[in-house]
Amino acid sequence: MSWVFEGTLLPEGDVGRMILGVGEPQGLPGRYALVGLVDAHCHVTVARNADEPYLDGCGAPARLDALARSGVTTLRDVGGDRQVTLDLARSCREGWPTVLAAGRFLAPQQRYFPRMYSPVEPDDLVAAVEQEIAAGATWVKIIADFPRVDGSPLRGGTAAASYPADVVAAAIAAAHRAGARVAAHTTTSLAATLIEAGVDSIEHGDGLTRTDLESLASRGGAWTPTLGAAVGAMRRGDQDAQSAGAELSERFTELLPLAAALGVTLLTGSDVVGSVAEEIALLCEHGLNPSQALRAATTSARTYLGCGPSEDLVTYEADPRCDPEVLANPSAVVMRGLRVR
Repeated sequence: MSWVFEGTLLPEGDVGRMILGVGEPQGLPGRYALVGLVDAHCHVTVARNADEPYLDGCGAPARLDALARSGVTTLRDVGGDRQVTLDLARSCREGWPTVLAAGRFLAPQQRYFPRMYSPVEPDDLVAAVEQEIAAGATWVKIIADFPRVDGSPLRGGTAAASYPADVVAAAIAAAHRAGARVAAHTTTSLAATLIEAGVDSIEHGDGLTRTDLESLASRGGAWTPTLGAAVGAMRRGDQDAQSAGAELSERFTELLPLAAALGVTLLTGSDVVGSVAEEIALLCEHGLNPSQALRAATTSARTYLGCGPSEDLVTYEADPRCDPEVLANPSAVVMRGLRVR
């Protein structure tokens, strides 16, 4: 069976007809369509309770089902239960999004959530990077800065560098030699050092500056701001969290349009508590126009991640450029030629 869509193709807004697959044609509902959403900062094996996140490989099927029904057809898992995520990346199972996996989180002792990782000390970082890639990772995830954790749950504190700069640079070089790319968690001014070392993707990026963005753009890098997990989550918190969220929101409102203008590839990522639909809405709120925000979740993301053409399509009855909340309720989802919604 083939699937036929007739209407407006976003984000460019061309009106036309698209046919996916071969065989008896079947029309798809909806008047607007996107070529599949991309969740570029996802953790399908991470769950959380009131205290802290933790690994939960058994929860991956339900998370993948939910992502598929929401219109996510491709995701980049940037840290989790490596046995599950790397297997998902190898198998590409019917009805679930295509998975690009980074394997496990790479952080030293007391520099990440205790129930999320096995520590990797500085002397072992390069070998750990090579191990993940040998096991099938096309990305590796380095926790480049984080508050010191003295127990469980996380007690807070000021984030600081997790590894010496030369060690991180050696790890990035090792990944590149092996044909993989590096995503780095950073919320501090360490972003500048990471970009100079050749990191491919900045995750969160609270401490980015204009100079950092200029350098990242010149190197063809990407930024996944995870607004839903940061600003969105802070807005739902107590008064102190809301105040911090307002400051971060003001900063992102300045930096995100600048990043787009400079040519930094912006990516959408749900992290653990957000969604791609929420991320697109927040990108618009923070200075991107609707087409730019939609590209960050579709065509730009697919190009940057090397996904290439596919038989993915998500349709909507109303125009998400006018109301991003439309994205939370697709009319149909076709993934690799199979309709999953």
